[in-house]
Amino acid sequence: MPHATLDPATVGVLGVPNYTHGIASAGTTRWLHLSGQVGLRPDGSVAADALGQCRQSLANIGALLEAGGMAAGDIVHMRVFLIDRADLDALRQARGEFLGDRKVASTLVYVSGLVDPSWKVEIEVVAAK
Repeated sequence: MPHATLDPATVGVLGVPNYTHGIASAGTTRWLHLSGQVGLRPDGSVAADALGQCRQSLANIGALLEAGGMAAGDIVHMRVFLIDRADLDALRQARGEFLGDRKVASTLVYVSGLVDPSWKVEIEVVAAK
């Protein structure tokens, strides 16, 4: 695989599932930058709960990766915006389901709100292949 995690012993360990401090991508020829994805279903509806929205956000990302000729294994960075700290476990569960044991460089930011007040999460990714 052209992606290697960067977690040197000289940098503190966070102990977060699916997290690495960095990803080195060797031999990549294409990059895919996805806009932030929310839990919006194809029919325009949104789940009421955080887990449902996280799962749908990641499903949307999976569909976009596929449309771009890539897969979850090509993700090198994930940026997550959550509006409620209580939703962290839901995010981790959905992310674990989506990534399996794969680690990606990631950033998590708590924000006061997203564009639509019903949205609980927005996730951006960068992929390389």
